[in-house]
Amino acid sequence: MEKKALTNTEIFTLGLMLFALFLGAGNIIFPPYLGQLAGDELAIAVTGFLLTGVGLPLLGILAIAKAGGDLQSIAGRVNPVFGIVFTLIVYLAIGPFFGIPRTATVAFEIGTAPFLPADFAEPFWSLFIFTLVFFIITVLFAMNPTKLVDRIGKILTPLLILVIGLLAVKSFLTPMGSINSPIGNYDTEAFFESFLQGYLTMDAIAALVFGIVIIQSIQNKGVTDTRTILKSTAYAGFIAAIGMSAVYISLSYIGATSVDSIGLQDNGGIVIAMASRVLYGDIGGIILSAAITFACLTTSIGLVSATAQFFYKIFPKISYIVYVLFFAGFSAVIANVGLTQLIAISLPVLLAIYPIAIVLVILSFFDLMFYRKPYVYILALGATAIVSIFDALRSTGIMFEPIDALLSHLLFFEQGIGWIAPAFVGTLIGVIIARLSHRTN
Repeated sequence: MEKKALTNTEIFTLGLMLFALFLGAGNIIFPPYLGQLAGDELAIAVTGFLLTGVGLPLLGILAIAKAGGDLQSIAGRVNPVFGIVFTLIVYLAIGPFFGIPRTATVAFEIGTAPFLPADFAEPFWSLFIFTLVFFIITVLFAMNPTKLVDRIGKILTPLLILVIGLLAVKSFLTPMGSINSPIGNYDTEAFFESFLQGYLTMDAIAALVFGIVIIQSIQNKGVTDTRTILKSTAYAGFIAAIGMSAVYISLSYIGATSVDSIGLQDNGGIVIAMASRVLYGDIGGIILSAAITFACLTTSIGLVSATAQFFYKIFPKISYIVYVLFFAGFSAVIANVGLTQLIAISLPVLLAIYPIAIVLVILSFFDLMFYRKPYVYILALGATAIVSIFDALRSTGIMFEPIDALLSHLLFFEQGIGWIAPAFVGTLIGVIIARLSHRTN
C-alpha cells in the first residue's frame, strides 16, 4: 500500500539508524586524540572536523537520495563503465576488503582484548573466535534488511547512545584536568589539521554505501515519491548529524581535558581507554568496551547489508542471503590479519578514491547547470584523480620527484588536500564549455 509520507516517529527512527551506521570505531577514536593535540584551539579544530566528519557524509546521503538510490546512478553520469567500476571499487573498499573487517578487529583489540588474560589476548585463535561470533551476529541482523531500521534504530542505537553518554556526562561534570596549549600542527593550522582528520574517517564514502539502505528502508514503509524520499532522507540526515556532532564534541572535550591525568598518548584508542578508567574506574573500561562493540557491530551490519544489496542488483542470479553470508565470511577471514595490517594496506587505496568520491557528490548537486555533460565530470574528476593517486603513492613511499615537486605548489597541498584547486579548475573549465556550447546550439 502506497504511503504519502513517513510519520515523525518513523523519521526519528530512521535518523537513529543512520546515526548508528555512521558511528563506527574510527569515529570514536579520532576525536579524543584530536582533543589532546588541539588543546585550547579545540573550538576551531572541532569545527574543521565536523565539516568533513559530519557535513560531507550528510551531503553524500542526500546526493544518493536525489539520484534515486545508489552510487552507480551518479557515477554513471561520467561514463557507464566508470559507473560500474568506481562503484565496485567503493563497495569493495569500504566493504569486505577494508571497512567490514576493520569493524571486527577494532571491536576485538579495544573492546575485548584488554579484558582477556595476556595468554588469551595474544594467540591467533582468540581473534578467530571473536570474529566468528561477531560476524554470526552481523549475519543475523543483515539477513532481513526490511527490519534493519527497527532492529538498529530501536535496539542497538539506544544502547550505543547510553554508553557514550555516560562517559560524556561524567567528563563535563568532573573534568579530568585543564585544557592545555595546542601541539604540533594544531598550534598554527588547527582547522586544516582537523579538517583532514574528519576526511580520514571515510564517512563520505560510507554515505555512498549506506544510501541504498536508507532509500530502501523508506520505500519499505510504502513511500515511493522521489521528492518525499529526499525530504525524509534530509530530515533523518539532520537527526543523525546532530547526534554525530554531539558525540564528536563530547569525545573531543574528553581528550582535551585528559592530558593532565593520563599524559599525551599516541592514538585516540589509548586516550579514550585510559580516560574511561579515570572517569569511572574499572567500570569505565566496561562502558568503553560496550560503546566500541556496539559501534562496530552496527557499522558492520550496515556495510554487509548495503554491499549485499548492491551485488544482488548487479548480479541477481545469486540471492541476497548468499551475498550476506559470503561477504560476512570473507570479512571474517580478512579481519584475522589484524588491525595494524589492515590500516596499513587500506590507507593508500582510500587516499586515492576518497577525493574522487567527494567531487562526484558535490557535482551531482548542481549538474543541471552544465546539462549533465559527461566531459565536465571527466575534467573535474580527472584533475582530482591525478593529485589523489600521487598522494596515495607517496603514502606508500613511492616518489616521483618531478611530479611531486610540481604538485607541491598546489594550494593546500601541505595540508593533504591539494586536490581541491585542480578539482575546482577542472569543474570551472567544464562548466564554461558546457554553457557556451549550449548557447550556440
